[in-house]
Amino acid sequence: MNAKILLLPGDGIGPEVTVEARRLIDAVAEIHGLDFQIEEALIGGAALDETGDPLPADTLARCREADAVILGAVGGPKWDDPDARKRPEQGLLDLRKELGLFANLRPVRLHPSLADISPLKAEHIRNVDLMVVRELTGGSYFGKKKLSEDTASDDYTYSRDEIERVVRLAANMARNRYGRVTMIDKANVLATSRLWRKVSAEVMEKSFPDVAYETMLVDAAAMHIVANPSRFNVIVTENMFGDILTDEASVLVGSMGMLPSASLGEGTKGLYEPIHGSAPDIAGRGLANPFGMLASVGMMFEYSLGMREVARQIELAIWNAVSSGERTLDIGGNLRTDEAADAVISHLDDIHTKKVAFI
Repeated sequence: MNAKILLLPGDGIGPEVTVEARRLIDAVAEIHGLDFQIEEALIGGAALDETGDPLPADTLARCREADAVILGAVGGPKWDDPDARKRPEQGLLDLRKELGLFANLRPVRLHPSLADISPLKAEHIRNVDLMVVRELTGGSYFGKKKLSEDTASDDYTYSRDEIERVVRLAANMARNRYGRVTMIDKANVLATSRLWRKVSAEVMEKSFPDVAYETMLVDAAAMHIVANPSRFNVIVTENMFGDILTDEASVLVGSMGMLPSASLGEGTKGLYEPIHGSAPDIAGRGLANPFGMLASVGMMFEYSLGMREVARQIELAIWNAVSSGERTLDIGGNLRTDEAADAVISHLDDIHTKKVAFI
């Protein structure tokens, strides 16, 4: 395989965890005799500082040419001027839209040994293993915006096609998991949610009669995610609800630093990033948890490069590192960022050498 992978380190701790992503990709290449073409480009605040644009034309062109894109993080207090015409986050939003990445996948799976560091009771979270599928290019984040001294508005729009494609993706994922989809909306108030409820019901009834389907209001979902999270299998929802609920769900596993994500479109090209932000308070100190980024690399091997076994090996390597107590500060350990990545790469080599099975 000769895949082209583009790294976008971004801001804050982004460059620190992206370095570890590259080391993991290089380790996989060496173990399996693969050849990857790896390049870097600017995005976010770093791009604003150098080019005046959070998504330079050169970066977008290189993203289009790549088989997969790895992103660190964007933003930080340096660029937090609310009156700024361009902000780092706009680079990420534009990238998702330009690449047609309409679905964000965020798996939430609890490692048993981390149950004690979660703020929730262990008995409530022991069996958590869910996937959130968030629509990524519609809704209020991309609607026309108006702001005056006394009023503001954000257009909130969805089309049938936008809803159908992400619901189909979620239902297909459910077929490979436990066969259950929960669609989350606010249909008692929002017209867009009523369209979501109508279209998703039609899709599920016509094309996925074998998949159990339910709807839930977003306020009830926010409660159940912390009170009874194991009731969920695959969640599908609109852009803003998905953004908020996945950050809420991150507390189930003890740290946002543990969770990966994949943003996908119609083809195999994808954008892979940990769900955490740029964490400027710890940037440059070697304290960032790299596991979410390394797990994102695993998702890249599965969804963009079609190497499911490699993805499983990476997941198991992270699992074994955590089980062995090789952890960063945020999850009860004392390893630095590079040391935690070292542990994962070492376990990956052991898994390949000893042919350890994934459980």
